[in-house]
Amino acid sequence: MTTASICTIGDEILIGQIVDTNSSKISQALNRIGVKVRYMLSIGDDREEIITKLNKCLEQTNIVIVTGGLGPTKDDITKDALASLSGATGYKESPEQLAIVKRILSARHIEMLDINLAQAQVPDSCEVIPNKLGTAPCMKFPFDEAKYGHPAVLYSLPGVPFEAEGLLDDILDDIKKHFTLERIIHKNIITYGIPESVLSKQIEDWEDALPEWLHLAYLPNTTVGIRLRLSCYGADDDARVARMDEEIEKLRDILGTAVYGTGDDTLQSILPRLLKCPPEATCQETISVAESCTGGHLSELITSIPGCSRYYNGSVTSYSNSVKINVLGVNPETIANFGAVSRECAEEMARGVLNLMDTDYSIATTGIAGPDGGSAEKPVGTCWIAVAHKNRSTGEIEVATKKVLSMSASRDVNIKRFASNALDLLRRFADQRLF
Repeated sequence: MTTASICTIGDEILIGQIVDTNSSKISQALNRIGVKVRYMLSIGDDREEIITKLNKCLEQTNIVIVTGGLGPTKDDITKDALASLSGATGYKESPEQLAIVKRILSARHIEMLDINLAQAQVPDSCEVIPNKLGTAPCMKFPFDEAKYGHPAVLYSLPGVPFEAEGLLDDILDDIKKHFTLERIIHKNIITYGIPESVLSKQIEDWEDALPEWLHLAYLPNTTVGIRLRLSCYGADDDARVARMDEEIEKLRDILGTAVYGTGDDTLQSILPRLLKCPPEATCQETISVAESCTGGHLSELITSIPGCSRYYNGSVTSYSNSVKINVLGVNPETIANFGAVSRECAEEMARGVLNLMDTDYSIATTGIAGPDGGSAEKPVGTCWIAVAHKNRSTGEIEVATKKVLSMSASRDVNIKRFASNALDLLRRFADQRLF
């Protein structure tokens, strides 16, 4: 199978000054065309280290894609390192890239300097893929089988994310022309509300029976849940694809209601299905939110989905007791007798926002996110969640509640867990009807 390494160059990544988003996008793109990514690494601004590490990657993989270190300033040394690595005897001018450099600088009313002209100078050992979005070109360095024991190629891209992404299609097309590619398939099942250790034990027999060419990975995430990914490398055999589908169905049967989605689904992205909102059609049901401890994060998750205005009416961030009482209609005696962090308060908040916003469903959260404010009876990480549903025919309101106890001392993590548990309670209430 054709393999690849992805390398980023620059001290700014190693010291955490910027986040590397390029590697993720490049890896996803390579997987889609049938290239298996074996390594990802970051290399500092050291010429000899760049040469050594890239040489090692070329020895071990067919394709190396490098981002970063191609700017016009003196600290960008990648081009010189690549010239040495590839055995270049000098530099040549790329007329196409020079024209792009002149166009970009002219449009920005920036004076053309020698360092700008140098962007179009490339090692004579490379082929140029013009970068239409920036001044530094993509450089392609091919190596024959004699050097590494296999055909290899290195692509050097600028580190600016939108420029690197803009060059990807050209690079993928070039890879397709020169390498034999096999199909790579990943299939995901996504669960929520089941600990990873319990999940592992529950599917142990199923996992042990998987054929050796099927690979399982556990991908836990605070907000999403646990994603179970089945991977098949070299899936050109239709029988293998069919077997993957069979195994996914077996997994669904074993895990039951813990499964809520596939692919890239999230708890918020499945709301249109829960609320009976087919594309380009009227939604049959709507939702509103009353938040205390989640402070708007639950609403943020819901509104992150395009088109949510079709089913989401709005929210009340009722952080203070006075807002709970005066806006949502929570009975003051409820708070006096049970406290704001209680099943009773959460239920009244859910009923209150349901009526206030005139929706079919509502969610309410009230708890203690921390890092302080807890007690022996209600420690930090305690949250009560309520979901309410109004029967439009009878006017009857049905409510389901859940108590969440998060062991994290992190306020941010607690808020995320509370919000995700709230969406999961809605999911189970609306879709599975477990209550």
